[in-house]
Amino acid sequence: MFGIVRPCTHRLSEGLRTEWMAHLCGLCLALRADHGQFARIVTNYDGLIVSVLTEAQTGAMPAGRRTAGPCPLRAMRTAPVAMGEGARLAAAVSLVLASAKVRDHVADRDGLLARRPVAAAARRVAAGWDRAGARTGAALGFDTALLVDAVDRQTGIETLAGPGTPLLTVTEPTETATAAAFAHTAVLAGKPQNAAPLAEAGRLFGRLAHLLDAVEDREADAASGAWNPLTVTGTSLTEARRLCDDALHGVRLALREVEFTDGTLVHVLLAHELRRSVDRAFGTSSCSHQGLEVPEGSFGPPPGNPYGPTPGNPYGPTPGNPYGPTPGGPAAPPPPRPPRDRRGLIAGCLVWAGLACTCQMCCGSFEDPWSRERREAPCQSCGDCCEACNCCGQCGEGCCCCGDSCGCDC
Repeated sequence: MFGIVRPCTHRLSEGLRTEWMAHLCGLCLALRADHGQFARIVTNYDGLIVSVLTEAQTGAMPAGRRTAGPCPLRAMRTAPVAMGEGARLAAAVSLVLASAKVRDHVADRDGLLARRPVAAAARRVAAGWDRAGARTGAALGFDTALLVDAVDRQTGIETLAGPGTPLLTVTEPTETATAAAFAHTAVLAGKPQNAAPLAEAGRLFGRLAHLLDAVEDREADAASGAWNPLTVTGTSLTEARRLCDDALHGVRLALREVEFTDGTLVHVLLAHELRRSVDRAFGTSSCSHQGLEVPEGSFGPPPGNPYGPTPGNPYGPTPGNPYGPTPGGPAAPPPPRPPRDRRGLIAGCLVWAGLACTCQMCCGSFEDPWSRERREAPCQSCGDCCEACNCCGQCGEGCCCCGDSCGCDC
């Protein structure tokens, strides 16, 4: 799946992880319900933000959830998934943007798309996605022609761009498309006063998506000779980073103007994880401080007199029965192992493939595909100094990310 906001599940609390997966699975199932099984391949991490924004303005309601059946990508477990207009709008936007991505690869003649028969088939698929997205968008009162027009203008702008062309001229069509999608969530939520700040947040999010894609593909595009906005316009990585940092700041300011019923997940994705996406693309750290402050006197002598008598009677009898069985020792019977409902070889392999493809075996905890025992992923203990102050888990007034009280610029 593509997208710039790809949070590792170990960085989300249990509740936020459940909510995030509900929107991701809701987007996937909305694509299947409206457009068939094949459309599910356009499921992406950024599209679900549209669903998250819609629900954040209306509040989570029981009618907005349903229990989905077992899925290999969820280790064959059921789960609550988001449903309704937010998920359907996310599906429409994902189809149109995926269509644009396919056409972009066709224009760049990437890989197999350099072959004419493959390119022709890809164009037909992209055109079908455009029509499907338009149908769903029309049912929700959203004109996807805004997105298609932005994509069409992108090709012309790239053709005319050259050294000295402002980079923001190249990113403008993407900004316009994402601004329209973000703003329409306010219409679906019945809060038109949120449309303007959400459009601003969407515009800057689109800028980030375009710039980060260019930064990540810069070396590969140079090797293959593909078009890259940074190379063509002669923009340095330093300038690109400055534009990204300005966009990050603008997104946070715009979201402060939005009236959310519950904006916790929105804040985590568009403040914390968006910052991490920028740092990942540029290979930098997200924290402005390089270490934790050590309290004064941490390396001094221990409190009290280190040469004084040991508290209590060191020669008294050992508390308890010294001749009794040692807890957990040979005399203590081992606790019975719970019965395990093991999967067969083929079923376990299918579950393993699903866990590996969705990175669940890399982050957080997961169920062993065969034994069903709980396992901890290799990066479960990873973290940084920003997480040491638990600003993501308990976000609110005065935490390091909202109030900058501990100097953590995330």
